[in-house]
Amino acid sequence: MAGPEEERPRGWVNFGNVGFFRSVYHLKNLPDPLLPEIAFAGRSNVGKSSLINRLVNRRDLVKTSARPGKTQCLNFFLVDGALYLVDLPGYGFARVSLDMRSSWRELTTGYLANRPNLACVVVLIDIRHALKDQDRSLIEWLRHNGLSFVVVYTKADKLTGNRRTANAAALDAALHLEPARRILFSAKTGLGVAELKTVLASYSEK
Repeated sequence: MAGPEEERPRGWVNFGNVGFFRSVYHLKNLPDPLLPEIAFAGRSNVGKSSLINRLVNRRDLVKTSARPGKTQCLNFFLVDGALYLVDLPGYGFARVSLDMRSSWRELTTGYLANRPNLACVVVLIDIRHALKDQDRSLIEWLRHNGLSFVVVYTKADKLTGNRRTANAAALDAALHLEPARRILFSAKTGLGVAELKTVLASYSEK
């Protein structure tokens, strides 16, 4: 478990100083809104668990699973006494009950729409595929509600350089996104890790 906040340079966070804090199944059980929170959202099996583990340099802080739809709650991780990382349930996986999907949607939407200390939403999109409607809808919803977000194209190591560039450009165009507003990421090679840490640390003082 991460210890109490210590003196550190402004805008710098030790992502290695991290521990699990709480799983939240109902909005009434959210932690007191005392620290900035960074939420991670994306389709099931997009690589959220792998990204967070690589970000904090831990192999199994967030449990990975070959079974999409495993995350059923909001999982909070305290980082360096400075902020929370919040792992949201994945969306877009059909092989769960309608009731469960409705429950996830209510929990996630309620959190994103009403959390006063939500500093940023990291939206993960698999670079190998064309933009999905649910990813587009999430970005549009975040823009409409004035929420800060950063887009991360995951699994960049799965494509060669030219194909990676072309797919990233196609996603940028579909999302009306400037390249400077997104990050290419690979949990396997570490591509984009330092860049993402810098972006997220900037929200620790907000």
